[in-house]
Amino acid sequence: MDASELLLTRQSTPRLTLPAPSESQLDFILNAGARVPDHGALTPWEFIIAAGDGLNKLGEIFVKAASANGAEEAFITKAKGMPHRAPMVITIATKNQQHPKVPLLEQQLAAGCATMAMQQAAFSIGLGAVWRTGDFAFNATVNKELGLAENEQIVGFLYVGTPAVKAPVKPLKDGRQFARFL
Repeated sequence: MDASELLLTRQSTPRLTLPAPSESQLDFILNAGARVPDHGALTPWEFIIAAGDGLNKLGEIFVKAASANGAEEAFITKAKGMPHRAPMVITIATKNQQHPKVPLLEQQLAAGCATMAMQQAAFSIGLGAVWRTGDFAFNATVNKELGLAENEQIVGFLYVGTPAVKAPVKPLKDGRQFARFL
């Protein structure tokens, strides 16, 4: 897939199945994420990978967080299964650092760029991925259980796998409708 096709046809793939990315595919995905713009070369991100039993562990973390928030039993049961919507979930978090020239927002944007680059990398090699957030991305219990510091923030859960169905290509949006000139 060439870059033009990737940029103009990339889309989220919410229905994912086995197989998960191979080791070499995962390396490609992670390397793409690590290649994004990074002011000050801070690498202000961390990629936490859940596959196999790791999906169960992530589900238990979601259960703990939902229970701590007083969620109803139906949601707690749903939360346990959420990571199993794909054979791999990569949690992307900022590793915020105090820096005189690189504000925290810029570091969070870099982590967001890493997430997007990883989704595009997966798509470019025939895999599917969907970037999800939701309440668990902003939950202190989830952060703590994943070993994140209080000042670190999850920017997304990237669900990755093999597309379960071939999704139709969405119509191309005219970028000029969002542009204005000064």
